[in-house]
Amino acid sequence: MSWINRAAREALEGSFPLMWIAGEVSTLTQAASGHLYFTLKDKEAQVRCTMWRNKAQHLAFRLEHGMQVEVRALVTLFEPRGDYQLNVESIRQAGLGHLYEAFLRLKSRLQAEGLFDAGLKRALPRFPRGVAVVTSPQAAAWKDVIATLARRAPHLPLWLYPTQVQGASAPALIAEAIRLAGTRALIDGNDLLLLVRGGGSLEDLAAFNDERVARAIRACPIPVIVGVGHETDVSIADFAADVRAATPTAAAELASSGFVELQDTLQHLALRLQRSMTRRFEHAAQRLDRVAARLVHPRQRLESARLRLESLDRRLQVQLRTQLTRGDHQIQRLRLRLEIQRPDLPPLYARLHDLQRRLHRSAQAALELRQRHVETLAQHLSHLDPRNVLARGYSITRNQAGTLVRDPADVSPGSIIQVEFHTGQISASVLEKHPPDLAPELKALPKAHPSGAQ
Repeated sequence: MSWINRAAREALEGSFPLMWIAGEVSTLTQAASGHLYFTLKDKEAQVRCTMWRNKAQHLAFRLEHGMQVEVRALVTLFEPRGDYQLNVESIRQAGLGHLYEAFLRLKSRLQAEGLFDAGLKRALPRFPRGVAVVTSPQAAAWKDVIATLARRAPHLPLWLYPTQVQGASAPALIAEAIRLAGTRALIDGNDLLLLVRGGGSLEDLAAFNDERVARAIRACPIPVIVGVGHETDVSIADFAADVRAATPTAAAELASSGFVELQDTLQHLALRLQRSMTRRFEHAAQRLDRVAARLVHPRQRLESARLRLESLDRRLQVQLRTQLTRGDHQIQRLRLRLEIQRPDLPPLYARLHDLQRRLHRSAQAALELRQRHVETLAQHLSHLDPRNVLARGYSITRNQAGTLVRDPADVSPGSIIQVEFHTGQISASVLEKHPPDLAPELKALPKAHPSGAQ
C-alpha cells in the first residue's frame, strides 16, 4: 500500500502548483507542538489542512473557527493514512485579496521601471551625525526607536517628522514628511532617515504599499532605512528602501551599528592594552628583581675581584712553569733527533759532482742525436715538398671553387681552371676533353699564357 500512497502523493504534488484557495475555517485544532490542523470548506466541499509550526508562528493574526480566509497551499497526500490534504504555507484574511493583487501589480511595474535596482541602493553612513525619523509620534515604533538609540547611541540626535501611518490620507502625508526630511537634511545635520511603523494587517500597512511613498524614498537625498511591521511583513517601501529592517527596533539598531561596533572595538582594544601593560609591568618587575640580585656593595665587589686576581695569578705561575718545563723537554728531544739525522757531507758532495758530469755528457749526446734526426727529417720533407715537384716541370690544376682536379671527369668544356707552376699561376679555359689514348695529340695544342688567354 505504501507505494500506492507515495505514487498518489507525487502525482498530486506534480499536478497542482502552489495556489491560493478561499474558504471557511472549521474544526480548528492547535497541537502542543505548535502545528495547526483545520478544515477549509465552502458551500459544496471541504478539505483537510495542515500548517506546520515554522509557518504558523509567523501568522499576523489569530486564526479562529468560522473565519473566512485565503490560504496559500500545496495539494498533497498524508501517506500513513492515505488522506488527501493541503499543506498551508501562509494565510490571509478573506477580502484582502484585491489589496494583495494591487500590491503585486505595483511591485511588478516599479520593478520593471528599475526603481528597486540594487545599483540604486546607497550605503549607510557608519557614524551618522543625525537621524531623521518619519512616523507617528503616538506609535509604539517611535518609542522603540527612542529606547533603542538611547541604549546604543545616546549621543545621536533624533529629528521626528510626524505623519499619519494609517488611513486614506497617510500615503501623501508620509511622502511629504520624507520630502521635508530630505530637504532639511543639511540644515538639521541628518545623514540618515528611518521610516518606521509597527505591525498590522495588510489593510493597516496599505499606506506603505503606495507608489508615492516608494518614489519619495528613492528621491530622498540621504539613505533610507525602512522598518515597517513584523519580520514577515513586506511592503513596497521595503523594496524601495536602501536597507530593509525587520522591525522598527531593527532599523534603529542598523542606524547605530557603527557606534556599537566601534564601542566593541574600543573595549577589545582596551582589554588588549590592559593585558599588554600588565605583561610589561610583569617583565619590568622581573628585570628589577634580577638587577637587584646583582647589586652588591663596592667593598664586596673589590674583595671578590682581588681574590679572583690572586687565583688567576697562581694559575698563571703554574701554567708558566709547566710550559717552560715542557719546552725544555721538547728542545732536548729535537737536539737528539738532529744529532741522529745529521748527514756525512764530503762523500755526498763528491757523488753530487760526479752525477753532474755524467748528466752533462748524457745531455750533450742526446742533443746531438736529436739534431741528426731533425736533419734527416728535413731532407725527407724537402723531397715531399710539392713546390720542388713543380720545379721539375709538374703543375697543379684547380677548378673555380679551388678544388684539386685529379681527373678529366672533374671538369667540363668551357670551365675555367687555375694552373699552378713553380714560378706562378695561370687561368685557362677547358676546350675539350680527350680519352687517355689521345693524349699524344694534345701536344699540338697551343700553350696557355699566364694572362689566362686560351
